[in-house]
Amino acid sequence: MRRIYKYTTIILILAVTASCKKSFLEIKPKGIVIATKTSDYDLLLNNLDLINIGTNAQHILGDEVVMKDPAWSGASFREKQLFRWDYDIYTPEVDATETLIPVKGLYIYNKIIEEVMTSTEGSETVKRSLQAEALTGRAWTYLLLINYYGKPYNPATAATDPGFPLITKADVNAGDYRRASVQAIYDQIVSDLTTAIPNLINTGVQHRIRVSKATAQGLLAKVYIFMGKYAEALPLLNESISNLGQSTLSTTFYNFNTTNPGYPTTVNDIENVYSKNMTNGYITASQTLVYITPETAALYGPTDLRFTRYFANSFTFPNGLKLYRRGSTSVSFWGLRVPELYLFRAEVKARDEDLAGAVSDLEYLRKNRMPAADAVVPAAAQASKMALLQFIMEERIREFAVTGYRWFDMRRLSVDPLFGNTINFKHNVYDATGDIKETFTLTNTDQMAFPIPPKIVGENPNINN
Repeated sequence: MRRIYKYTTIILILAVTASCKKSFLEIKPKGIVIATKTSDYDLLLNNLDLINIGTNAQHILGDEVVMKDPAWSGASFREKQLFRWDYDIYTPEVDATETLIPVKGLYIYNKIIEEVMTSTEGSETVKRSLQAEALTGRAWTYLLLINYYGKPYNPATAATDPGFPLITKADVNAGDYRRASVQAIYDQIVSDLTTAIPNLINTGVQHRIRVSKATAQGLLAKVYIFMGKYAEALPLLNESISNLGQSTLSTTFYNFNTTNPGYPTTVNDIENVYSKNMTNGYITASQTLVYITPETAALYGPTDLRFTRYFANSFTFPNGLKLYRRGSTSVSFWGLRVPELYLFRAEVKARDEDLAGAVSDLEYLRKNRMPAADAVVPAAAQASKMALLQFIMEERIREFAVTGYRWFDMRRLSVDPLFGNTINFKHNVYDATGDIKETFTLTNTDQMAFPIPPKIVGENPNINN
């Protein structure tokens, strides 16, 4: 097989079936309902493959985690390679986790984008809104893929840095795929989101698996931040946060001082603006491989409820070293979250020298995670732009530890002039006594991009690694 879509073996039940026949869009298979009505395309957006993404590599790529024996000795080849930042993780016959479900999602989004405007029994307004949801979903998917398979966005090199194939048609028989540049992928993402925002009907969140205007605005702001375009991000963050107030579903912070949310499902978590689930076996109380670094544990104050609730499980070595592991329900929420919006806005304000505004957003988040008296940003962190930015990055670790967010922060900070354009990250493995037995380092951007899986390369000869 030469085709990326065929590689994913796509089957969409109830709304559309993609066969490997030449005219798969022209044939209505017996017993299968093909999308024709606007309501059919609406249902397509509820497809589970658009919600449960399945990827998990980023969870152990961040430098906030360590591993330890004896679990390290029994870790899988994939886990060890990822922890070493060595991305020779795919064999020729493997359907790569990082592409399997996301590329299925691209097919669904592309089909809606191409066809919904000619569907029957729907108003023009509803059709455009459904198309806008699909454009936003496609943009979200490509932001994920380019952060797996492309180098961090650098305006000086993005036009020549290889990215991921740009797939914008729902055609399982298409061939001759080539890698688009990192710049081309980001241009497509920005185009999709700027096209989508004016046409989204729902301003605030009506259902967490569906796109609202607040979702698309917040996602576009995130994209601009990943591109280093902070001035463009701020008004979008302001609008997104404001539009959350128009939600029919409560979309705000849990106040840990008064509420123990436990582990709500993705559609019930009030901090989810847009729900996407990723498998994360490293945040279960029973696993014994992945722990946070001692430096990460030290970032939490004694009254920080994120630590007391999520890191109650610990292990003490014979030498006295104590490591903590995160307990949860083996799923990370990755679509778009309320804490992301506030932390991004704090960061953008700090970069623009609005230190007071940045502190205000930080303290608004922190007072929902600890007693108000302890939520005050320390004076030393408020003393300068760089001190506050460093504190914000540490707050992001406190908020998102072991859920994969740190890896994407490491990528963008590695090309950030304010952080010195330096790459110097490390992973440690501890032996049974508590001593460091191995250290792995990440020192260049070549270690920040996965190779295209060999199964895709083998079926598409114009794709090179």
